[in-house]
Amino acid sequence: MLLAACVPALAQTQSAGTSCTGCHRAQSAQFDTPMAHALELPGANSVLAAHPVLTYRMGAYTWTVATKNGQSTYTVSDGKNSLSLPIQWAFGAGAQTWVFAQNGNFYESIVSYYPAENTLGITTGDERLTPQTLEEAMGRQLTAFDTKLCFGCHATGAVTSHQLTLNTVHPGVTCAHCHQGALQHADDASLGDYSSEPPHLKDLSAEAISNFCGQCHRSWETVVRNGWRGLFDVRFQPYRLANSRCFNGTDPRISCVACHDPHKNLVRDDLYYDSKCLACHAPTARPTSTGKAKTCPVAKSRCVSCHMPKTTLPGGHLHFTDHQIRIVKANEPFPD
Repeated sequence: MLLAACVPALAQTQSAGTSCTGCHRAQSAQFDTPMAHALELPGANSVLAAHPVLTYRMGAYTWTVATKNGQSTYTVSDGKNSLSLPIQWAFGAGAQTWVFAQNGNFYESIVSYYPAENTLGITTGDERLTPQTLEEAMGRQLTAFDTKLCFGCHATGAVTSHQLTLNTVHPGVTCAHCHQGALQHADDASLGDYSSEPPHLKDLSAEAISNFCGQCHRSWETVVRNGWRGLFDVRFQPYRLANSRCFNGTDPRISCVACHDPHKNLVRDDLYYDSKCLACHAPTARPTSTGKAKTCPVAKSRCVSCHMPKTTLPGGHLHFTDHQIRIVKANEPFPD
């Protein structure tokens, strides 16, 4: 798929999405959130623009990502020969993995950029790969399902009728990604007709919200059905939250949007979440469906620092907050 084929539809989608700001100014701040930059196109990649040359070496192979005049090239060399491809899509607003097309197939780069080290490293999940050729060292070939899933979560308008349609793609998660019918509503509203307003997602139950967010962040059912086990599951927040003893699917105080506003940047200050925890665990809080929630005998602040431990994935590049809320015991195995 040539990038040029995406440009006309991209401009149209961007115009329609931006028109949401007329009525929803506060929510439209999401155009600057990491989700809004979940996918970047050439010429609009601030990470690569700030790092004109990135290199990484493993065994016989050396990877180089070079950026000049808004164009980035991904090169792998074995010391004798090299293979270079233009980076067409960059996935991730902080840590970044690249996808490119070759001979009609899509490939995920075997190395990624990690801001924690400010350099390249092996792409998370690819640590066990042992490339034997330049083609294998270039990246992991994506299945049709993986490709649709990657673009479907990181971009807007990339999947139509369950098919990958990159000619209608808009980079990043925009209004239309989560609010079905938002583009038609924006067009109708410009003519004074507001009857096509999409459903309010905030009215969904805690379980429905978890499943909705889990379409990309992985729901409990998705993880269980695929048999995924182990430390890597800490990335799947809806799944981990559903494993929490206090999650019952009906109480709005324990849902994704009870703690996180998807239209704003993620709050990383532990103190911010105290009020969310104490909504159930304060002595004056109303009971949950299973009775009165216990109060913590240790502290009343920075609750998440103890009960939602920070977890580092193998390789040390990525860190996640474990959303399986619990009393954490020293040296206990990862609960999964």
